[in-house]
Amino acid sequence: MHIAILTFDGFNELDSLIAHGILNRIKKPGWRVTLCCPQQAVTSLNGVTVQAQSMLEDAHTADAVIVGSGSRTREVVAHAELMGRLALDPSRQLIAAQCSGTLVLAKLGLLGSVPACTDLTTKPWVQEAGVEVLNQPFYAQGNVATAGGCLASPYIAGWVIARTEGIEAAASALHYVAPVGEKEAYVENALKNISPYLPG
Repeated sequence: MHIAILTFDGFNELDSLIAHGILNRIKKPGWRVTLCCPQQAVTSLNGVTVQAQSMLEDAHTADAVIVGSGSRTREVVAHAELMGRLALDPSRQLIAAQCSGTLVLAKLGLLGSVPACTDLTTKPWVQEAGVEVLNQPFYAQGNVATAGGCLASPYIAGWVIARTEGIEAAASALHYVAPVGEKEAYVENALKNISPYLPG
């Protein structure tokens, strides 16, 4: 199981790294989570440089792809060569996006008439791309999910785990990272947001 977290220059650390940490709570052979980048190193909006663990082309074969957000997403979607390196297929992959990552999915044509979540800054750009924006933290239809707000990244991670390993595994991973004294309430709230969008 390979989960690729698309991470571009100007990335938001809260999106890429929180999801990376929660997803790595799953400890099983073959489970792999990577920061998937267009070059060998990328620098965040706050000046944190990280090394790529996989390249954009690897996202094509990943089992799940998360598109993180960042301060330069509009540059990304305007870059034809960069966008051309993304070949995502919701018929065989779980695909999720957070905040301005939703704009990437919109520009790739992966949302169509499906409504989506994003952050308040990105909302008008996603609407300009012809996508209805919901006033909620998480939404999914089929194999495509979107979330809005930096701290909605646990919902994305929880949804991916629930879809692949089951709801109990998702609850366990979220419980581990939840604040002490609030763990049960935190997990209950997270599952309330993602459970309606799980199969069956």
